[in-house]
Amino acid sequence: MRRKWFQRWRGVANRGINPQGFHVSQIPFYLVLLPLAAFMLLPIVYIVASAFKPPDELFAYPPRFWVVNPTLKNFRDLFARMSTAGIPVSRYLFNSIMVTLTMVLASIFVGSTAAYALSKKRFRLKAALFAINTVALMFVPIAVTIPRFLIIVRLGLLDTFWVHILPGLAIPVGLFLLKQFMDTIPDEIIEAAQIDGASDWWIYRSIILPMVRPAIATIAILTFQAAWNNAETSALYINNESLKTFPFYLSTLTTTATGANAVAGQGMAAAAALILFLPNLIMFIILQSQVMSTMSHSGLK
Repeated sequence: MRRKWFQRWRGVANRGINPQGFHVSQIPFYLVLLPLAAFMLLPIVYIVASAFKPPDELFAYPPRFWVVNPTLKNFRDLFARMSTAGIPVSRYLFNSIMVTLTMVLASIFVGSTAAYALSKKRFRLKAALFAINTVALMFVPIAVTIPRFLIIVRLGLLDTFWVHILPGLAIPVGLFLLKQFMDTIPDEIIEAAQIDGASDWWIYRSIILPMVRPAIATIAILTFQAAWNNAETSALYINNESLKTFPFYLSTLTTTATGANAVAGQGMAAAAALILFLPNLIMFIILQSQVMSTMSHSGLK
């Protein structure tokens, strides 16, 4: 009797997988996922609420989760404030936007072309180059800080705009993911295009890129987050204040080392944290379907 009931319930559940509308079999999933989703939204709500809190609510005890009297004063103070070098915050924000856009586009191009060569071309040391890239995945950024600094000095990139971009163009995890996607594309497709007279550039642009779109979206998100949130480059390799980025400026708002008032800077820091967070959220919302495809599908549809 119990076995028949279980088989009947499983049949109903199977018919209810991804239905067009609501199905009763989805209720257990909603009971689990909705509270979990609400819990995971709490940090986002707190970031948004803190950005609009006046100083008395920011330092209220016990701390308040919600904002009672929202204000835009934190944003007005942020954009009205100059750094100790007399640089407006808009300059830092502009630098971050330019660096991030350049890095996302350039890293996708560099990673996808390199992955295409490693996946579909035949040449010596092909396996060795991919093995080196795989080994590079094991190193955390802090482990290569000194070698990277020495290379940047030798190349003359210190205190230049290019120091934000060039060291981050080659992302090992991006090359690895793109190559694995391209490996699933049958070689017969490439050979048929070559027989028809297609060039490598046409094959790359018209065949390869559309098939690895989910992987490209994932690399775009990873690169965007790494570039947009990067304060380390400005701190280690840049002396010219006008070349530094917004995350570095955010780190100076609550420190007394740069002459800022740690208490008065909390409101501006909360507003800056929201500005820094929103592009990451928007980027993920736009590309989330492609990221899910990266996790569940191959590069060939």
